[in-house]
Amino acid sequence: MRAPFRRLPREHPTGPLDGHKLAFPMLSADGTMAGFSGVTLGRAHVYRTVDDAVCAHGCRHACPSRWCDCGFYCFHSDSDARELACAPEHQGSVLLEVAVSGRFRRYELGLRYSRQRVRSVRMRPCRCGMPVSALADTGAGQRGWRRLEPVCARCAGARPVLTPDRFARLAGIELLPDDVPAGPLTPIGARAAGADPDRLLDDSAFGGRDEIEGDAVATAGAVAVLTAEMALLQARLDEMARQLGRATARLDELEGRN
Repeated sequence: MRAPFRRLPREHPTGPLDGHKLAFPMLSADGTMAGFSGVTLGRAHVYRTVDDAVCAHGCRHACPSRWCDCGFYCFHSDSDARELACAPEHQGSVLLEVAVSGRFRRYELGLRYSRQRVRSVRMRPCRCGMPVSALADTGAGQRGWRRLEPVCARCAGARPVLTPDRFARLAGIELLPDDVPAGPLTPIGARAAGADPDRLLDDSAFGGRDEIEGDAVATAGAVAVLTAEMALLQARLDEMARQLGRATARLDELEGRN
């Protein structure tokens, strides 16, 4: 009788594996280094162009662990990464092509792995749908790092910006055009005859500066409340991760895997 479950043969790749993923572009506080942060579990960790994975829960086991969800993640195809980018919480992310090496675990749609090299970056369209002309400071980030987002000149406003070419040079990677069609949707500005997508529009087109500032204040208040709730949730998750780490270490000790 055949066993219902069989261990798959261990893979021995002859070179790095290819992958595609989303990430938020990050800039160091002094503006001399570029990096990335994950869009899901890895939001609290900034990684460089060549980097090793660390457990997002603070555990000291090797990544990726069978008992944890730690490690880098990527998709096999860029189309799956683009589908993930449709989620509202992933707006402002960029598309990366990576080379995967080290320990890894294979899944149906992608890989979870320990080491990666970012090969190239593609700037997805601005939130308004217009082509990207800069990376603007979002006002968010982690200690020592500022989070950026791809924007057009109109949406950048008066915020500090960095050109995509400059960001790619700081990261030491190739900047590729994002020339994949987005379907039948077309921004109004792109359809207007003779419209300049990088021209700043007059405030009156949006009902005046007072209305814009009022919306910005309301949005900032909502963001502050959500940030506090996320911090509380993260603290609870960190405590659960610490308990899981202790239980995993104890299990490894009992089974003699140390």
